[in-house]
Amino acid sequence: MNTKSNDVNTTREKRVFCMKKRFHDSARRALMSAVAVSVLSLGQAGFAQSGPNAGNAALLKVTAFKQAVAESVGEDEGIGTFYRARNFEPIWTSGSDEDRARRLALIEAFAMADDHGLPRGKFDAATLKSRMAQARTGRDRGLLELELTRTYLEFAHDIQSGVLEPGKIVDGIKRVLPRRNANELLTRLVSEDPRAVMRSLPPSSPEYARLLRAKLKLEHRIARGGWGQKVPASSLRPGDSGNSVVALRNRLTAMGYLQPSLTQTYDGAIEAAVRELQEDMGLEQDGIAGGNTMTAINTAPETRLQSIMVAMERERWLNLPEGLGQRHVKVNLVNFHAQIFDDGKLTFQTKSVIGQHRPTHETPEFSDVMEHMVINPSWWVPRSIIASEYLPAMRANPYAAGHLEVVDASGRVVPRSIGFSQYSGRNFPFNMRQPPGPKNALGSVKFMFPNKYNIYLHDTPSQHLFAREVRTFSHGCVRLDDPHDFAYALLAKQTSDPEGYFHSILNTRQETQVDLVEPVPVHLIYRTAFTSAKGQMNYRNDVYERDGQLWRALQREGVVFRAGNS
Repeated sequence: MNTKSNDVNTTREKRVFCMKKRFHDSARRALMSAVAVSVLSLGQAGFAQSGPNAGNAALLKVTAFKQAVAESVGEDEGIGTFYRARNFEPIWTSGSDEDRARRLALIEAFAMADDHGLPRGKFDAATLKSRMAQARTGRDRGLLELELTRTYLEFAHDIQSGVLEPGKIVDGIKRVLPRRNANELLTRLVSEDPRAVMRSLPPSSPEYARLLRAKLKLEHRIARGGWGQKVPASSLRPGDSGNSVVALRNRLTAMGYLQPSLTQTYDGAIEAAVRELQEDMGLEQDGIAGGNTMTAINTAPETRLQSIMVAMERERWLNLPEGLGQRHVKVNLVNFHAQIFDDGKLTFQTKSVIGQHRPTHETPEFSDVMEHMVINPSWWVPRSIIASEYLPAMRANPYAAGHLEVVDASGRVVPRSIGFSQYSGRNFPFNMRQPPGPKNALGSVKFMFPNKYNIYLHDTPSQHLFAREVRTFSHGCVRLDDPHDFAYALLAKQTSDPEGYFHSILNTRQETQVDLVEPVPVHLIYRTAFTSAKGQMNYRNDVYERDGQLWRALQREGVVFRAGNS
């Protein structure tokens, strides 16, 4: 595979990018210095008193402050716990150096919001400064104290674990956001360097860091004109020449896949660049710019930026306090692969098939823990499939679906001669089971992480489906191309001969559960934009149209492109 530049296409452009970054950093520091002057003065105006009644006035102000705080904290248990433990003393609005440092750290952190694709205007330094300047009485200060606390917590939640509640937008996303407790976040703020706390809030995963770099780089490219003219052809192949090839050459150069040249012919360098792009897009790597490849090439950079920003939001949902697991399984549904990671490194990968693009069949997104595998599994047909597919056929012909057993509540096989015309999907009193065997729908092994969605990974006799680029064919479970190798990789942690051990059980043809000595976290994710370990962006199609829904939801929250100001 050709090595693709990780920077913009020319040294000059790189210098411009760095100069602009230094300019923005300098401007940001100047802004922060100006902000600091006003922020640092807040406490002095509010608490300084002089004259014979200064003591009483100060006491009344402190009492009013604490009363305002006490009245407001009841809405949040974590905030209430924190302030009660410190007798409602301020952490933001006193004249102490510590409170000044926290105010300044919060204002400075707002400058990160656009970088991380947070809602524009939600964390506005000018608005917050105005509120600080308006606070005069003790009660004003108490209300301001809680406003600053809630603003900090909202910022921390958004940048740390996500802006959206995904399950309210897409039913197939079953994630519980990893929100940190308010008391925990506030305790860190008063016990650690506040600037260090703010810097630690975004996800620390390498993937998030690479997505952030890709976002900033693509914003810069869009501000400089994007990737240029689209290629005015439906298909091009090696040996072609002319204006369309020139447009292809220029487009690939702007995208970072090709070094600048003057060629007007689809030569070996262009073919190699197309192959590399095809790899990054999950397409067949034939070096021909056919229909799907040309669509990928002509996709606007703004569309790719949208995918990156949604991917950053999704990565925040995976920012678990305990991490993904030293060993974990990750299935990127739209990449159609299942992967095993050990200590952050990819150690095994196989193709996968996911659920059909139908409301009842789409594979959900969630995380759980794999506890065991079943070798020579039976397939117990889900009730939804019995009602929608098998029972209608058996009502007309009781011997239909003859590869399945009809089983009563005691586990006894029911003779087909009883007929099923009297039953509906609601009152059908039996289960249906396919015994272990070479034609079993689950193949020779299934991998279980018990969950209420009845989703698991498994083998399949339908191996021909793995040759497709888009593999959406199941009822919702994830089928694996190399399930035996997947099993060996999992068992290698607990036996010196995983292959021999697996086949000793497989050869019995008896259904057997094998527990994993160390349960393995499983993360079913959905990423239309993700990176390789070297930082190259990969893109996939939004096969369930979930990312489109999420992007529209982010826009409703105030997330916008920043490209024009990069």
